[in-house]
Amino acid sequence: MTDGLRNLDPSLHHAWHPLCRSDDVDGTPRAFTLLGVSYVTYRTSSGGLRVYRNQCPHRLAPLSLGTLASDQLRCVYHGWLFDTDGVCVEIPALGEDAMIPSRARLSSPAGTFESHGIVFVAPLEPKTPRPCISAALDADFERGDLPVIETRASAGLLADNFLDMAHFPFIHARTFGAGEAREVPSYRVTRDGLCFEATYEHQFANREDEGVEQGIRPLLQRRRLTYRYTAPFHLELAIEFLDAGGTNVIGFFITPVDDEHVRIYSSLWRNDLEGSIERMNDAVAFEVAVVNEDLFLQSRYEDLALPLDITSELHTRADKTTLELRRILRDFVTSV
Repeated sequence: MTDGLRNLDPSLHHAWHPLCRSDDVDGTPRAFTLLGVSYVTYRTSSGGLRVYRNQCPHRLAPLSLGTLASDQLRCVYHGWLFDTDGVCVEIPALGEDAMIPSRARLSSPAGTFESHGIVFVAPLEPKTPRPCISAALDADFERGDLPVIETRASAGLLADNFLDMAHFPFIHARTFGAGEAREVPSYRVTRDGLCFEATYEHQFANREDEGVEQGIRPLLQRRRLTYRYTAPFHLELAIEFLDAGGTNVIGFFITPVDDEHVRIYSSLWRNDLEGSIERMNDAVAFEVAVVNEDLFLQSRYEDLALPLDITSELHTRADKTTLELRRILRDFVTSV
């Protein structure tokens, strides 16, 4: 068993990962890196998504430098032309009647799908469930996307940080953590295969609530937190504001880029903003500030590996979610 899960662990090729936002893909080839591998993405004229290894099979030139015409991708180096299935249909240097080698085709990931504005890719046959956020399908919720963040970090440690409940009063003292109770109340974790859910209630400083400024409600209010986790690095937090009303759902999807870097794709789904673009922008800016507080610490870890041997760290009753994260990832890694 590995001592810790690093960003480029071979087992992660058998899982779903966010590659890019759907809005990033159009009729121009673009490159995105996942697990140390570059992929080229583009859309056909009908909107169909195409994702291939960013290498021409001839001289391994990056196809993201190529051009798209009539839904066919032409390599910039020697002009090899590939159809919408990734099959080479023209090699200019051999003339019109040339026999094209059967190996002249592009390499595809095992799986690709789009959901809630993100393109997900599984490099090899996926052993993990597809991530899904139910609020994304609910018409009562509006979506706001955080800017994509690329940073030095461990995907496993960032997932651990997202699920951790005891760091709020310390890391997030400048946003929502000030005045928050330090004790984590008792809660349960319910596991389902490579997923789990955990719910608990606590008091927090609701600085976003206009009712606080108006004197209608106190700063310290109640909220219910429901964490949902899907291996390996897909996380959701549904925050129900029990005093002010409304629900804020945070989707947090982490892409291992290389051994020391990740990309973070995060979105909010809110049902309490009444269509206000300004309020959504404010909510997004607030969450960006929260993430930056986390990254202040996470980007400075010397060892960018999540320990999977649960005896290598000290755990307490407040660590049920992060302990379950380690158990699930250990089971996933050893099963592949």
